[in-house]
Amino acid sequence: MRIILAGGTGMRGKALAFDFLKDGQEVVILSRYPERHRGAFPSGISLVQWDGRTLGEWTRFIAGCDVIVNLVGENLGAKRWTKTRKKQILDSRVLPGKALTEAIQAATAKPKVFIQSSAIGFYGPRGDEELSEESAPGTDFQSRVCMEWERATEAVSALGVRRVIVRDAVVLDKHEGALPRMVMPFRFFVGGPLGNGRQWFSWIHHRDDVRAIRFLIDKESASGVYNLSAPNPCRNKDFARMIGRILRRPALIPVPGIVLRILFGEMSTVLLDGQKVMPARLLSEGFMFQFPDTESALKDIYS
Repeated sequence: MRIILAGGTGMRGKALAFDFLKDGQEVVILSRYPERHRGAFPSGISLVQWDGRTLGEWTRFIAGCDVIVNLVGENLGAKRWTKTRKKQILDSRVLPGKALTEAIQAATAKPKVFIQSSAIGFYGPRGDEELSEESAPGTDFQSRVCMEWERATEAVSALGVRRVIVRDAVVLDKHEGALPRMVMPFRFFVGGPLGNGRQWFSWIHHRDDVRAIRFLIDKESASGVYNLSAPNPCRNKDFARMIGRILRRPALIPVPGIVLRILFGEMSTVLLDGQKVMPARLLSEGFMFQFPDTESALKDIYS
């Protein structure tokens, strides 16, 4: 089976690539800078140049491939959300999606499955409301980005390709992503909740994230939207307490919300406005989480 990973050099892409390779699958990663990343992957994984915007030599890998996983997108939390940065964030998601769609339209043999990455930011800040895949989108910047991100590859369904949209919560990994930055203050004994700590924090262990994507690829009846989020979201203050407990550090020093809003501007919503997201469809399909709660997840990551 040939798997194409667009955006496969990031945290989630690498985890998927190695997991597929372990099972003997052919893995092709589309990357803007393949030479920069080649040393991070074994010879069984091919890195192919593309610009994420236009058709080119990379499209020959589309014909006859079995699965495409589209993970492309600039990190929302990397920089302050200026007008220029917002355009970069949106373009980095929409343009690659359109390029992949055009390549599939041109291919004589279509892929069987297309996995479209998205995020729970689709729902926007919703307080204590419990959110499922049926919940309406929000109205803020994150929501608009997610809607456009998903819409960019909508046309592949009309081509007979089974399309699955995965709206990811925060993926917990020891070395990459948000968790190392969240844990850093605890290592210096100054950890604590963000703002008042009452905002909901939805998350997923990195191994469950890979397992869920592979589960949806293998399940031929799976299509449409799935929330990739552990079934036990928690409040930010409870997550902070659990980090402190696992690392044997205090979790007593909150970061005032006003400080975060001054430092990060509109981007502070990522830290201060959470969502209580449930993986309703994954559970109904029979997916079993290995790490359903923060205690089991953090113990595994920091054991």
